[in-house]
Amino acid sequence: MDSSASVRPILKFEKVGFQYDGRTIMRDVSFAIRPGELVAVLGPSGCGKTTILNMVAGFLQPTEGVAIIDGQEITGPGPDRGVVFQAAALYDWMTVADNISFSLRCAGRPKAERRRVALEMAALVNLTGFEDAYPYQLSGGMRQRVGLARVLAAKPKVMLMDEPFSALDVQTREALQEEVLRIRDRTGCTILFVTHSIDEAVFLGDRIFLLTDLTDGAYDEFAIDLPLPRANSENRLHPAFLRLRETIYRKMRH
Repeated sequence: MDSSASVRPILKFEKVGFQYDGRTIMRDVSFAIRPGELVAVLGPSGCGKTTILNMVAGFLQPTEGVAIIDGQEITGPGPDRGVVFQAAALYDWMTVADNISFSLRCAGRPKAERRRVALEMAALVNLTGFEDAYPYQLSGGMRQRVGLARVLAAKPKVMLMDEPFSALDVQTREALQEEVLRIRDRTGCTILFVTHSIDEAVFLGDRIFLLTDLTDGAYDEFAIDLPLPRANSENRLHPAFLRLRETIYRKMRH
């Protein structure tokens, strides 16, 4: 990743605060994310990580400060951002291809174009041959792949992932983590990935934001330096991976 200060951030928080029902969730939070970067937002339940994702998505509005995407203030949801949720939330009566191309259908794109894009995205997430299957015929991991392909079909500038693999078994979860890294490398998509798993954050992230006390704008930032290609499963055993995992674990325990 290019860490040059001359690269304009694709995503930026400037002194963002958020209050809910009279309670301060965060105050004075600032960060910047570069184009093509994968940033993992890590922390326990209730620390504010999903609130950050929802503000980037435009589902919530800051009560203080400003959230910016590609130089423009975020005032609501938009096609430049796509969200992959914990549950794939597919339409059961639609095929895989129709689920993937749903945003194109809403935009009035021709049927032939929708089919072409659906086939391309299915191939990108390793679902070739399942384009005409229905969600009930797929495993949990395959359904999440469809959800991922549906977001990618809209070509967002930033992809937001809210603990999308938390309900999956370990083997499937790790396979999909590797898939996300390969997709990021192929597409150049910027990804904000929310997780409560230290291992997932260290394996995926170019950087990690470890949320501590957002009511004071405080969070810890860690840069990840693991061998390329990052999707290599052996990185989970690399000394740098193990050292950082231990550092973050100890930080979270204190």
